[in-house]
Amino acid sequence: MLRRPKPTDSEADLLREQQELLAARGQSSVAVVKRPDKRRGDAAAAEPHEQGIQRDVVTIEDLPDELPTLTPAPPKKSRFKQERVRFEDEDPDERLDRHDTHISAVLSRIIERDTSAVPVSLPCITGTAFPKVLHRSVMDTLRGRKSIFARQIAAQRAKKEDVQSLNGSGTRDRSSASRHVENMETEQPESDVMDRVGGPVLLTGQGLGIANSAMETMKIHEENQSKLQTMSQSEILEEQRKLLAQLDPRLVEFVRSRKAQSTPGSESASGPVQREDFLNEPLPNSTSQELDHTIEAQESQRETMEDDEEDENQLVVQAPITGELPIKPQKEWLHMDKVESEKLEWTRDLPAPRKQSTKKAMQARFDFAGTLIPPTKDLPTHLGLHHHGEEPELAGYSLQELFLLSRSQLNQQRNLAVSTLANVLAKARAGEYISSLKGSVLSSLLDAGLLFLLRFSLDDSVEGVMSAAVHALRALLVSSDDEECLDNAFPWLLGMATFPLLPTAQEDEDDEGLDETIKETAREKEEKKTDHDVASQDVVKGFLKMQGLPRLRYILEVVRPSPRVVLDILEVLIRIARHSTAAATQILACPRLMNTVISEFLPCSWAPATSQALSSLYGLPVALAMKLLRVLASAGRHACARILNSLGGKELLSRFVVVEPSEMLLETGEALRCSTEALRLFAVAASYGQACNLYTDLYPVLVKRLQAGNLLCASSEAVPILELDRIKALMVLLTRVTQTAGCHEELQRGLVRLDYTSTMWSSSMICNPGLSAAGGEVVPSLPGLGCSRLKTSSTMAGPNTPLSLPTALLYLLNTITSIHKGLTKKFSHLILSDSVLSYLRSCIGAMPSVSHMSAWILHHEHHLLYLLLRLAHKLVTATSVPVDPEVAKHAALFHQVSLALVSWLLPGSEYLAHELMSVMTFSHCLLPEGVDGETEVAALAELQLKDRTSPAVGALLRDALQHLPSIRGCYLTHLAHLESSVLSSRDRYLGRTPFVSSHLLPELTGPSLPTDWPFLPLISLYERMGLSAGGEQQVESLPAGSVQSVTHCLQWLLVLESWREQALTVVPPVAKLARLACVFLCSSDLFLERPVQELTWALFRGLTRPAQLEALDLGSPPPGLASFHDLYSALLAQYEAVSFGDPLFGCFMLLPLQRRYSVTMRLAVFGEHVGMLRSLGVSLQQLPIPLEKFTSPMEDSLPLLRLYFRALVTGVLKRNWCPVLYAVAVAHLNAFIFSQDEVAEEKEAARRSLLRKTYYLTDEVPSGTRLYLKETFHYLHLLLSPLYISRDVLTFPGFVYLSVTSLVSLFLQVLKNHLLLFRLPQQNSELGFSTYEQLPPIRARRLESIVGKEVKGGER
Repeated sequence: MLRRPKPTDSEADLLREQQELLAARGQSSVAVVKRPDKRRGDAAAAEPHEQGIQRDVVTIEDLPDELPTLTPAPPKKSRFKQERVRFEDEDPDERLDRHDTHISAVLSRIIERDTSAVPVSLPCITGTAFPKVLHRSVMDTLRGRKSIFARQIAAQRAKKEDVQSLNGSGTRDRSSASRHVENMETEQPESDVMDRVGGPVLLTGQGLGIANSAMETMKIHEENQSKLQTMSQSEILEEQRKLLAQLDPRLVEFVRSRKAQSTPGSESASGPVQREDFLNEPLPNSTSQELDHTIEAQESQRETMEDDEEDENQLVVQAPITGELPIKPQKEWLHMDKVESEKLEWTRDLPAPRKQSTKKAMQARFDFAGTLIPPTKDLPTHLGLHHHGEEPELAGYSLQELFLLSRSQLNQQRNLAVSTLANVLAKARAGEYISSLKGSVLSSLLDAGLLFLLRFSLDDSVEGVMSAAVHALRALLVSSDDEECLDNAFPWLLGMATFPLLPTAQEDEDDEGLDETIKETAREKEEKKTDHDVASQDVVKGFLKMQGLPRLRYILEVVRPSPRVVLDILEVLIRIARHSTAAATQILACPRLMNTVISEFLPCSWAPATSQALSSLYGLPVALAMKLLRVLASAGRHACARILNSLGGKELLSRFVVVEPSEMLLETGEALRCSTEALRLFAVAASYGQACNLYTDLYPVLVKRLQAGNLLCASSEAVPILELDRIKALMVLLTRVTQTAGCHEELQRGLVRLDYTSTMWSSSMICNPGLSAAGGEVVPSLPGLGCSRLKTSSTMAGPNTPLSLPTALLYLLNTITSIHKGLTKKFSHLILSDSVLSYLRSCIGAMPSVSHMSAWILHHEHHLLYLLLRLAHKLVTATSVPVDPEVAKHAALFHQVSLALVSWLLPGSEYLAHELMSVMTFSHCLLPEGVDGETEVAALAELQLKDRTSPAVGALLRDALQHLPSIRGCYLTHLAHLESSVLSSRDRYLGRTPFVSSHLLPELTGPSLPTDWPFLPLISLYERMGLSAGGEQQVESLPAGSVQSVTHCLQWLLVLESWREQALTVVPPVAKLARLACVFLCSSDLFLERPVQELTWALFRGLTRPAQLEALDLGSPPPGLASFHDLYSALLAQYEAVSFGDPLFGCFMLLPLQRRYSVTMRLAVFGEHVGMLRSLGVSLQQLPIPLEKFTSPMEDSLPLLRLYFRALVTGVLKRNWCPVLYAVAVAHLNAFIFSQDEVAEEKEAARRSLLRKTYYLTDEVPSGTRLYLKETFHYLHLLLSPLYISRDVLTFPGFVYLSVTSLVSLFLQVLKNHLLLFRLPQQNSELGFSTYEQLPPIRARRLESIVGKEVKGGER
């Protein structure tokens, strides 16, 4: 017998077994039979080998028909399987062929169906060629949701079914049919309604499995009807109730819906006739009522969704409502058979607006000019301001309605909406809505997506809508007053330098301190932001991200709009260029944008205009186009070189500088503006050291213009503003090119008549911070200069500003005195003038606010103040001639102003800060207090202090004055990170044109130096060592020079606190305390260094002076910290670790424990850090704070009072360990237990409990108590004095072991006396408070009222 293959057999084994099988000629257990395909006929059987793919049937012997059940499981029931009938002797092949649905099998079995019994319905023969059209008027009676075509098809199908039913039931009684017809035409009782139905509704006969199922169904239906005829109405209702109670409500609802669908209503000529099913009869029980309510709710919902059609089960058609309507619906009107009065409300007359104003906020409405319309104003309707909105009686459009109208399909409506929004934006920027509306219109519009709306409108194919969108974009971005002020400031000294108009957005804290690779990831994350996110933070950047520049280029190049649109686009481009250097670069990089602007609006040749009103600006010079080139050139030297070389800027300068304005064939004003802007562009190029060859070529022309300008200004006639601007631009150009100075003798003669400084005080932005308040609405994402109010309230930004000429004059005087030092004294009368001294005094203590609206003026005023101080410093430090006593008398004034100016300087003025700190800030000559004996006065003031350990402030000040050069070097070293900014700023201020990279100043983020810059060395050391090492490193481990750096920092702080206290007013006292705390957190023993500790003691005593102590508010978080409590927690941990009982550190710990500060810090000491009380040994004499600050008012924190009592009783808080807090705790507990104020029940119970415990304090230690020696030391330290026990007694252990109970009792008796007999705090006494000799009567009565009953009760 052959072996069966196994899974482990290889391929060779299988081949060998196959050969053995073939050699043995054995019979296989499986037979393969190929049967012919029956679908292909006999040909397939005759030629089996020539056919393609044929079916193979595999048969296996002894194989059962059904597979055996592997696991016991319930048999599956299939509805389809039950319908099939199978026989045991049925051939599986035949069954398979019978179910074969292949196309060949279907086509091979085509059998014609017998249609002999099918009735034939012929169409109606008419005399017309086409079927009669069914008019709508005929279909009034055919109501329902189906269309006319659907109803006709349904009628034909019903007709065929009636014919079939008649053919199938030939033996029906004719009298019964006639009775049904008769009942349909007359009204019958509700019990006989089933007689009106011609056949069953729910029964269809399907599933009976017989040939004539319709006849059988009709028989069942007739039996049901005959049975109903024999029943009375009450019996029918009873059976109906039983049936409904047994059936599922959903099934009942299904039956009713089927009945309603199969029984359409009809109307006769006399009116509507009601046809109902017996299921719709009202029922007495609750089930029927619930069903009826459900059906009614569904029908009402269906009618609401389809208002134009009526429900087919509707019983009564509502009559049209025509009352009080201005129009009456006619029968011929389409879809007006059902009148909806609410939709015709707009045809009524408008109600009168409210006559009285209300306090309720109302929606703002505007007219087409952007004017706000009061809600009480009644305007005529012919103005077109009334519409079908939510409030049709009110005239005007709200912002929401304007947004909706801007998306209209009508061009006129879109144009009107965008134009109105442009007018609203213009008035909002001017601030006309501030007093009338709540909130900001600009912010609301931008939050609603105004920028996206304008960007979509720019893509509109209608030129009117596109023009309106450009005008609205200009109203949103551009401020004409800002541009005018910047143009007026251009001829000032360094006037072409401006701040970029970037929103003041703070960087993410997560990006601080990261390397460049991670910052690159952050930059990529910025690029992945959506347009909405970018636009919400920066409007201009959002517009650039939306591809706004290519669209503006398309409008200029292809659309070629009207002159107004062209000017608006140029102003928008100028505003974008002022945003940042990146924005200006995008304008230059936009394909064909600048080429289009230059070729179309700055041509080298043009024809004269034929009329005053120009229809097109194309082919004519436009001054705004030249201004755009100038603003782009101010963004950077590379942009300027690109304009001059790649865009043909040199040819433009030659063309417009050489030609006189009168020869330009333009309107006079436009010609002067074009010439002025060309000179300004030339000046910007010269400020970079570019276009020098062009200056050489145009030198004769420029000198001729200069002479003509001099003659014009010397004449008695008034010079026109445009002509004066042109002369100023020429002067700026010559200044930048030549960098020369005039004759000092001529300037001296002019100084007598010059008195511009008299108006500096009233127009100063430093002395009057309110001038920088916004005149219009301010949006953080769209900053502006806010010059609309500045022009009306101050002359600082106008053509007659008192800022430009004094700045240029002082710059010239400093240049002269640097070359000829002997001439310095001749200008002393300028510095000593009353106007200049008044201006300098007003600057002391001023706190100017920094914003885009003030920074552009402050930048120039800071330069003026710097030049004034430099000239004053030269007068004070003159060595060639004796110093004028009047000048020396004001040296302190000059020094105070210089200290204030260092903290005010903005980004871009780092060079001025460096010069001030190098020359004036640490100048010994500007500190006359060190020469006039102020240090001796300070030393005498220290004699009143009783603590001999405190350092002498006078000696410390003298030492600080001797080390002023070292102190200056220390601060300049810590500002070394600003070196690149200082160099860039120096090139701009000194006019080193080849090295100036851009006239756009750095981003405005606040002053260049922090307001607390005097603490900079101390903060820097803490950031390097304290944060990383947790303040655990010793002095030897600190970087080299750290102790000396901290010493210099503390010396300079002492000088400022002693003689220049006004310079540190910008630093809050809590910030000063937090910065000084870095002395203890930087290192574990830095505060123990003698110079550091002496200086810190002096500064701490300055902070605890009465005025400073009252201003110290620990509730407000210090700048840079989340809260002062976090800093205090770190100090507590540091004190427990490394304090060594230092009194200075202890005073810092006691300062926040004053009664007026938060109780959380006192709870932290007596709760979490109670162990520090052992080493907090600051004496009452060393404490520079009055003790009353700790004891008054009475403590009201019950948990803290309990901690006080616990610390006193357990011996953790002792007078010789912590005398200050011992006196504080005794004072608060005494005031609490003897207080008789009305308080809550819990506090009253706590009072009684603490007083009772205090009274029985000595009785709580039982006799015979045995304490170990280690525990007794907590109590013996109080008694270690000759008054109680000698120290020699401690050498006898037996005494301590046997007498510890009496010692503890004695200690508790002393504590009890202190708590009961406390009188008043006295910082100069030994205990820190005074006591009564005996208990006062009021306290005795209080004590008796609480413990007297217990004594009488015998509990004692």
